Amino acid sequence: MQEKNSCRTYHYYMFNKPYGCVTAHRDARFPTVMDYFKELHNDRLSPAGRLDRETEGLLVITDDGKWNQMMTHPSYRKKKTYEFIVLGELGKEKLRMLQDGILLNGSGVPTLPCQITVTDTSVLSETMPSLHPDIQKAIGDNRPSHPTAAGTITIAEGRKRQIRRMMKAVHCCVVALKRISIDDIVLDKNLAPGEWKEFFP
Repeated sequence: MQEKNSCRTYHYYMFNKPYGCVTAHRDARFPTVMDYFKELHNDRLSPAGRLDRETEGLLVITDDGKWNQMMTHPSYRKKKTYEFIVLGELGKEKLRMLQDGILLNGSGVPTLPCQITVTDTSVLSETMPSLHPDIQKAIGDNRPSHPTAAGTITIAEGRKRQIRRMMKAVHCCVVALKRISIDDIVLDKNLAPGEWKEFFP
């Protein structure tokens, strides 16, 4: 893709963000997503949006500022889909509350309606092996029979730690979260955490 009246070519990279790195150019405590792109020697690259340190999955890195703004500005309401695992139960009433929009702690405006589906229910002892070691350590004091639920959720806004706060509002705790798509950009399942590839939107 080229800028009009210019020979400059823009670049777009699909990145499978691993657990533990922060969406930043530099950080004093943690590795950053941009550390994975140093070999390209392109100082114009920036993440299109962000994922918190504990969240994995699809992140787009680009040097196209206008496209970046289109992907991230709230007015465009890009649909973002995540896979999640929560500690707690997600029954029909809780799902309805989340789907219709829910008040987050510290906010007077409910979330926009979302799509959420529970794909599996289990207990912590069976779910624990699939979780990151840091999470296993953090929740290890919970009883092995504590219920867990897994599923997908699609939101069209991007408040800070929104899905985690939504789940907390219905008394569930997110223990795994992975973004798998942004509108029609779908994370390549062949990309391992920390890997990226160029694509053309």
